Amino acid sequence: MYAIIKTGGKQYKVQEGDIFNIEKVPVKEGETFQVEHVLAIIDGDQIALGTPYVEKAKVVLKVLEHGKDEKILVFKHKPKKHYRKLYGHRQPFTKVEVEKIEQL
Repeated sequence: MYAIIKTGGKQYKVQEGDIFNIEKVPVKEGETFQVEHVLAIIDGDQIALGTPYVEKAKVVLKVLEHGKDEKILVFKHKPKKHYRKLYGHRQPFTKVEVEKIEQL
């Protein structure tokens, strides 16, 4: 059984026990939260597709840790104008584990 959820503007295919990174959410480490934006649930031969979301379906996620990705460097310049700018960015993320997929 797996589900397709939407969180942080991105879509993820998840199963129970999966561990993955999502955009940062304001939930403390060790706590759980629910995602109600379930686009589809596939359980063997049974498929529940949402329009746009599956009604009365949710995925329970447990927050394992918060962190930041690796730094990316952005360099801007304009030729012949002596304009140069270099800066870095580290995107924050939340590592979560799927506890259960529910459909009522």
